[in-house]
Amino acid sequence: MANRLTEFLNRTKVSNSLAAVFGIFIVFMLLIPVTGGVLDFLMILNISISLIIFLVVLYTPKASKLSSFPRVILFATVFGLALNVCSTRYILRYGHVGFDSFEGTMIKSFANVVAQGQPAIGFIIFLIIIIIQVIVITKGAGRVTEVQARFALDSMNSKMFAVDSELNSGSITDEQARQKKADIQRECDFYSTMDGSSKFVSGNVKAGIFITAINLVGGILYAVIKHGMDFSSAIATFPMLTIGDGLLSQLPSLILSVATAVLVTGSNSNEVLGEEIKKQFSISGSVFTISGGILMAMALIFHTSPFLVVLLILFGGALIYFGYSIQKKEKLSFAKKMEEEAAAKAKKQSAAPEEISPVVPLDPLCLEIGVALIDLVNKEKGAELLERITRIRREAAVDLGLVVPRIRIIDNLTLDPQEYCFKIRGIEAGRAKIKIGYYMCLDTGSVMEKINGEPTKDPAFGLPAIWVSEEHRLEAERKGYSVIDPPSIIATHITEIIRRHAAEILGRQEVSAIITKIKETNPVVVEEVMDTYKYTYGEIEKILQGLLRENVSIRNIVTILETLANYGGMVHSHYLLIEKVREALGMQICLQYVDPNDEQKKLSVVQLSQAWSEKIIANVVDMNDGSAPNVAFDQVDFRKFISSVSSSIAALRDRNIFPVILAPTPEVRQLVHNLIERELPGTVVISLNEVLAAGSSINLEILGDIE
Repeated sequence: MANRLTEFLNRTKVSNSLAAVFGIFIVFMLLIPVTGGVLDFLMILNISISLIIFLVVLYTPKASKLSSFPRVILFATVFGLALNVCSTRYILRYGHVGFDSFEGTMIKSFANVVAQGQPAIGFIIFLIIIIIQVIVITKGAGRVTEVQARFALDSMNSKMFAVDSELNSGSITDEQARQKKADIQRECDFYSTMDGSSKFVSGNVKAGIFITAINLVGGILYAVIKHGMDFSSAIATFPMLTIGDGLLSQLPSLILSVATAVLVTGSNSNEVLGEEIKKQFSISGSVFTISGGILMAMALIFHTSPFLVVLLILFGGALIYFGYSIQKKEKLSFAKKMEEEAAAKAKKQSAAPEEISPVVPLDPLCLEIGVALIDLVNKEKGAELLERITRIRREAAVDLGLVVPRIRIIDNLTLDPQEYCFKIRGIEAGRAKIKIGYYMCLDTGSVMEKINGEPTKDPAFGLPAIWVSEEHRLEAERKGYSVIDPPSIIATHITEIIRRHAAEILGRQEVSAIITKIKETNPVVVEEVMDTYKYTYGEIEKILQGLLRENVSIRNIVTILETLANYGGMVHSHYLLIEKVREALGMQICLQYVDPNDEQKKLSVVQLSQAWSEKIIANVVDMNDGSAPNVAFDQVDFRKFISSVSSSIAALRDRNIFPVILAPTPEVRQLVHNLIERELPGTVVISLNEVLAAGSSINLEILGDIE
């Protein structure tokens, strides 16, 4: 039956409208009188809702996973207050009939159970519950929520930066990074809303006090004046009804307060509260053994009370037995662990062959191909791909100044027959599928007539393309398509991967080879850099990697080393040294983004506004671990900045102009690049110093400001 009901709700999508229906129902509760039976049903429903919320909280491992809790608390609180209004209206209307004749079963039952015919006892219990809620639970939960919200907001940027650092280091994937950032944002949003929701809970308690007073005083006056009820009868009736109604309203409120407190004081572990308590409080059996011993000793002190002695001995004995059981399990677990470690060690020693080297090196660059692509590297079949890969290494040396290690080509039976995968030091950097016997056709803007083919994407740049067979190749060329054969597709893709990952390919060994080669022709500058200013290979590696990461060629290595020597005694941060090197290479950098056919050498840019520059400088956070400084924008400012930059570079692309941003200073240039490199890849940021270093050879054209 339950399954059928659930299936019906899912099919009819009734659950999507339950919140709206519940809200409207609450409004009608405030306006329309209800009967005694309906009032009893609503009170039972109120208690049930609070119990369900409390149990859900207990079984929720992390607070941020219960993102709907603030709104649920709001609905539950408003429902409780609306029910208070209903019960108050009912007591005022029918309280004059006397306590025994009153039809509110739940109200009468609670009053009888708690007060037992003595209103004073009921009021004392009611006041105690109010005091516990106001002073202990809601105040404490509110304070915790405030602190959590403040710390969540303050630490959000640093957590986001930490995720970016993990992503940049390769510790996590893009999908994992997005998930972690979503979790951080969800946690921040949760505690921000909980900070306000806790005020609803505390306000509910205060409202309960006033409603109780109105029930008592207003009920007596209304019954005496309106219905002519005897004052002594009114005094005997309305305090009892008020106690029952007050306790019925405060019990769910107390449960909601405790649920809120439990949720906001929870940890960030992925275990529910019961499992966490069980694990953490059963670490050592000695705790329970000592506690039981103390209780047994207390039995000697209170020997004058036999009943108390028996209780202390029973509790003490139970704790000692429980502690002994835990200690026994600890010993068995430790012995089992030692046996497993010994067995694993013995197995490892017996299985490890002596001829295996302690170091299993990874190929710097490796191209894995499916079996259908083997002909592309078969010398008997022409080996077209081998020739192109040789050219790739030469082009990288000329364009980037980076001598790319030899690319090892192996067949991989686990790949799709027409698939290839390119790896850098064992880590996949790109893969795609090729259709043997087909050609990839790209629309470069000169297509006069469309041609039918299988849709695909260019693996190097992600552009839309189509596959056409050999017989339609000439037709595609006549219609204006750029037709690319499979070896060229793979070669272009590998070239783009190497360009994007050049900084990862460059290592200390490559830096050592560069320095050794330069020393043959320029020994003075090498001696000054390495001996006088004591640059290490690691420091030079970071600087060269910083240049390659932004597609700046390091071929002019002599100028780079001379710049390091010039600032070796003054600048110690490799990030500032990168900016100094970029200034020295100003002409080279600017010419990268100038139309080679333009005789005026016009460099079109959008410049960063003074307001954004000042705001970026004001929010700089220097990292103490040697990593790049970052801008600690909050999410609003960050999205606003990215939106402004996106609009500006979109306008450039609409005019077929390469997106280049001009920053006023090298420091701002670097910070802007760090802000946009993940959100807007391919966008170039240069500093005014680099343009000035290029001199009059470059004509700067500022097309607008990033506001």
